[in-house]
This record gives sequence, structure tokens and C-alpha cells, in this order.
Amino acid sequence: MTDPISVAVIGAGMAGRSHAHAYRTAQTVYGSEAPPVRLAAIADVNEAFATSTAQRYGFERAETSWQAVAEADDIDAVSIVVANHLHREIAEALLAAGKHVLCEKPLAPTVADAEAMVKAAEAADRVAATGFSYRRSPAISAIRDQVQAGTLGDLLHFNGRYWCDYSADPQAPSSWRYTGPLGSGALADIGSHLIDIAEQLCGPILTINGASLPIVIRDRPVPLAAALGHAAGVAVSDVRAPVTNDDIATFVVEFANGAAGTFSVSRVAHGYPNALGFDLFGADGAASFDLGRNSEFGFVDSTPDPVTNGWRRVLVGPQHPYIQAAQSMPFAGVGHGGQEFFTYQARTFLDEIAGLKRLPAPATFADGLRNLQVEAAIVAAARTGAAVSVDHLTPVAGNRSGIGVEPVKDSAEV
Repeated sequence: MTDPISVAVIGAGMAGRSHAHAYRTAQTVYGSEAPPVRLAAIADVNEAFATSTAQRYGFERAETSWQAVAEADDIDAVSIVVANHLHREIAEALLAAGKHVLCEKPLAPTVADAEAMVKAAEAADRVAATGFSYRRSPAISAIRDQVQAGTLGDLLHFNGRYWCDYSADPQAPSSWRYTGPLGSGALADIGSHLIDIAEQLCGPILTINGASLPIVIRDRPVPLAAALGHAAGVAVSDVRAPVTNDDIATFVVEFANGAAGTFSVSRVAHGYPNALGFDLFGADGAASFDLGRNSEFGFVDSTPDPVTNGWRRVLVGPQHPYIQAAQSMPFAGVGHGGQEFFTYQARTFLDEIAGLKRLPAPATFADGLRNLQVEAAIVAAARTGAAVSVDHLTPVAGNRSGIGVEPVKDSAEV
């Protein structure tokens, strides 16, 4: 494949700009085997946002509707980066138009919508990917390599947290993020990433043994203007809109391999702008990760002499995933940021379109459905107070994404 891959982004907000940036820089990583990328269009109902993002990242034009992208003959691949409730309609239209799709997580507002999107992807025979960008963290990928090599032994416990404070101010304006059903708040917005990481490392979650999804800020002021991202600093009115989804999510799980999992997710964690981290304990060792220290991970096992053994700080370098072929300075200690995760994700998506198999495959729509099935079980556990089995998926031989896509035939319904 030598013709350029023409790309567009639907959504010019905070995450949309990350996708735009990623497509602009994707050609700079992993050699020259891939076809060139043509930056075609940015679409957003807010014309000013679309125009400024297109100009900033070098896209050829701005559009004011997603339909313009779906109908365009000169666009091959599209990122969907808009409110969750819009994902299904846009994805189905793009796939029907013969376009490859990368849809941000959560894949859809409901399991039923995600199931329909998976069927649409299967019928279209196009690359249909879900945006779990943390799969592309070199440090998390390095820990996964150690798990798969058996260095940690049998896995015993995953303890994960994702704490943010973008909603900690009760005067922060209302938006679509606060108006969905229980489970569509902190759990879907940031907890979805943590669930995906946990299953990438530990395999499928089998049972939710307990969950809580409190709403601690009951209403928010209505904004007076459109805003990017989490709308900090936007003027608000005296009218307040109710918050209908979760500010916090805590839950306990059992993985199919018998390991335990404890999770803490919050969008109201004052003082923590974007604090994702986890500890993973095995019978023979342990590993840890803190997003605030992107370019390293913690590791301990019993191989060194007990006199000097203990937790080790491992700097990510050229011997770890992505660094050698992706960083302009591929040396330990140089460091990188979260934007690189989006760039590696875009490169993986484009490689899949081009038929190159250089990287682990992108997360599929089936993976996005899987994530929503887990979230649905968490919501059910929070509502009923009872343990809830997840309609879990088993690994498939040759599946390069790590988590399988075939349902267990006799699995329990959520």
C-alpha cells in the first residue's frame, strides 16, 4: 500500500486535538514502511473550534458536521472524538460509507449500542478500533511483557486507581459528561481506561464482588458558552442542572485466573489532575506504575541477593516497547508524555489499515464492547449490593490485542 491514507477527526475538543496531533506526528515513528498520511479534515459543530484545530495541526479543511466527513470521497479513516451518546450513529454511518474508524472510549453509551457497532464493523470489513491509549504506554507495555514472560509468577492482586480533579469544583459548569445514567460518569470516562489496563495485565474479570457509585456534587451551573475539554474558566448562569451520574467509583473484582482486583476511580479527587497508577502483585514478584512518572516503572522480585534486594526504579529505554523505533532520542531517562500514547495509537491504527503487523493490534470494537460489559456489571453490583458475574470473553489464539473476542457460550448474563 503506497497511496496516502487520508484521515479526519470528528470532534475538535481536548481529546480531538490529541488525535489531530497524533495523526500529524504518526509518520515520524516506526520507520518509513507505512504509506504517507494526508491530513484532510477536522469536523465540529462549533465552527471556530473546527477551524482553529484544523489550522493548528495542518489539516486541509474544517467541516461543521460529521455528515460532511461521512459523505466525503477523499477520506479513508476517521477518529470519532465526541460525546459518547453520538458514537453509534456516527460510527455506523462511517463504516457504511467504507471508512476505517477509531472511536474513543467508552465505545458507546450502552452495551446494546456497542453490540450494534460490533455488528456494523463486522459487516463493513474495515478496521474498527477503540481508543484505549494507555495500551501504548511503554512502561505499562513493559510490565505486560514481564507478566507474559512469567517473571511475576501467578498473579495475586491488582490494585488500581485513577484520580482526577476536573470535577472537584462544584461551580465547574455542567456538560454532557454529567447528564448520563449511573455508570456513565467517572466509571466510563476514566475508569474505562483502568479496567482495560487491568484486563490487559491480568486477563478477563470474572465477577464484580462489590461496587459503589456515589454522586457527591448534586448539581452544576449551566455554562453560557461552548467550551473545550472540561470547561474550566467558562462563564456560567444562575441556573443549575442536576448531576445524574457517578463522581466516584469503587469496586472489587475477581479475575478469571483467580487474582483479586481493587479499584478506586474519582473525578473529584482534589489535588490530583490526572493520577493513574497501579500495583500488581504476583507470587514471585511485583510491579508498579504511576502516570506522574511516565517514563519509569517499579519492579521487585527475589533474584537479587537479599542483602541488597528491594524495589527497583526501572527507567524506560530502548529495550522496552516503542522507544527504539518511536522516540527521536531513544535513550533511558529522556522521557516522554501522554501525547506519545496517542501517536503510537494512531500509528497502530494506520498500520492495521495498511496491512503492516509491526505493532500489537489496536483495541477493537469488540474490546470496547467487552469494557462496557464490565462496566454494566459494576453498575448492577452497585445497585443490587450482590456479586455480579461478567459476561466474559476468552483469549483467542493469534489475537494480537491481548484480550479475546469470543464469548464463553455458557457465561452468565449481566
